[in-house]
Amino acid sequence: MGFKCFGEWDTENIEVKDPGIKQYLHLECPLVLHTGGKHSSKQFGKAGVSVVERLINKVMRSGPGVRKLGGRTIRGAGATGKKHKAYNIVRDAFRIIAQRTNKNPLQVLVEAIQNSAPREETTRISYGGITYYIAVDSSPQRRLDIALKNLAAGAFAAAFSGKKNIVDSLAEELILAANNDTKSFAVARKEEMERIAKGAR
Repeated sequence: MGFKCFGEWDTENIEVKDPGIKQYLHLECPLVLHTGGKHSSKQFGKAGVSVVERLINKVMRSGPGVRKLGGRTIRGAGATGKKHKAYNIVRDAFRIIAQRTNKNPLQVLVEAIQNSAPREETTRISYGGITYYIAVDSSPQRRLDIALKNLAAGAFAAAFSGKKNIVDSLAEELILAANNDTKSFAVARKEEMERIAKGAR
């Protein structure tokens, strides 16, 4: 049985236009957005986890330290392992989205995922001591994973480099991605991955 997301937003009447990831976008919100990894015992079990909880988990993983992502240096903002802190970040970002767009934040999240999920990427092949890259289609589950990862990473990058806090940065990243704006880190990263894959065909 589904409940209102964060007790505020209805999970029904959310339109998913991308047929590829539709079956992997679990939109129903349980009363508590904390499965505790119960899905990990079976293959593709995470497809049954609410997409909102998966976003919370991605925010939680974007922790301290420095790493390279898409040619940019990403520094974390200290939410690693702090599920309640990540929960509050996503909830408050959803409230900002609802105020700015007058739309259901879940619909904005779905549109952001659809616009930032790459359809094609490259993989490395070694043959006879020679390594080269070829273009491959991304599986629906991987497309969803990459989109959520880049949305969270883009929000943390904006929060670190600018004067906005993580809540405002996440809200802005989701709104930009939902509008398919290339100012969004996730959308720009998707286009870069597809451009590289096109050159490797």
